[in-house]
Amino acid sequence: MFVLKLIIRNAFRHKLRTGLTILGVAVAIMAFGLLRTLISAWYQGVESASASRLITRNAISLTFTLPISYGEKIRSVPGVRKVSYANWFGGIYISEKNFFANFAIDARNYLDLYPEFVIPPEQKDAFLTDRKGCVIGQSLSERFGWKLGDPVTLRGTIYPGQWSFTVRAIYQGAEKSTDESQFFFHWDYLNEVMKKTSPGRADMVGVFVESIEDADRAAEVGRSIDELFRNSLAETMTETEKAFQMSFVAMTGAIVAAIQIVSYVVIVIIMVVAANTMAMTARERIPEYATMKTLGFGARYIAGAIFGESITISLVGGLLGVALSFPAGTWIEHSLKQFFPAFAISTPTIVLDLVASVIVGTVAALFPAWRGTTINVADGLRRIG
Repeated sequence: MFVLKLIIRNAFRHKLRTGLTILGVAVAIMAFGLLRTLISAWYQGVESASASRLITRNAISLTFTLPISYGEKIRSVPGVRKVSYANWFGGIYISEKNFFANFAIDARNYLDLYPEFVIPPEQKDAFLTDRKGCVIGQSLSERFGWKLGDPVTLRGTIYPGQWSFTVRAIYQGAEKSTDESQFFFHWDYLNEVMKKTSPGRADMVGVFVESIEDADRAAEVGRSIDELFRNSLAETMTETEKAFQMSFVAMTGAIVAAIQIVSYVVIVIIMVVAANTMAMTARERIPEYATMKTLGFGARYIAGAIFGESITISLVGGLLGVALSFPAGTWIEHSLKQFFPAFAISTPTIVLDLVASVIVGTVAALFPAWRGTTINVADGLRRIG
């Protein structure tokens, strides 16, 4: 109890210095936690991908399409349970800043392959019976204030023109990590228009999505699908949904690596700041450490007091940083909702923040503890101030 009281009193002896150090640690820990959460959000699509879904695309590139007729052949592959398809539409709502993912889908089957999209049965029926109907996510509805029955017009980029839709269903995510910012409409509607305006682009789809019976046989089923179209005019590449999502993340690998480096640099910087504070403290207290030695206190006791003081300051700053992370994370989630469906501070991130705080406090106290425990009593008592 006496040691704990001594540590707390020493930690807050210089209130301004300690307060500024705590604030610095708090800001650094908050930044560290937010950067780690950003990396987790970046990989969220990969982590939430289903192991029982495969994606088949053109082997050349995702920008090349596949004939709709491939669907029947894929259904015949052993191990395939259900097949659907989708096209990236690339429509723009009013201006480019209002970005959100929008797809033309096989309305009858596509949503059945994604049970994480929860839609009321009556809304789903309304969507299926309206060729110009669309399904939107809950966050997209909140972002633009769209309600059931509202008209929505998108300006086509890949498929030029003004495309009119009516909101018939609003889905919610089965889990917090589910992306609720997507927009789906009937592929048949898109195909009908293409037959009239660009016949060469009709009856083509961007990707096929397959639900398989056994996730452990994903690689085998994928090879069987690709073998069907080997040496054809449009060869395919089939991969797990996780690998498909990972290919997009890999395009920004340098950015993710840079964020990871910055997150650790932040910790190193605040470690230096905390070490400087503790070095100043140790220098001021050399006479005190010398006096403690003359009174019989051993090196272990003195080192414990120094480490305790440093870790206390750092841990208080870490706890404050964790507390500040939640409102900051909420603000980021609302600001970047179109890019990160869920931006939540996870329990592992909080634990990592606190561990980082303890490491900062421990490392910062190494030199002061060494200096305090090795000081010569006579030299220490000669110091003034």
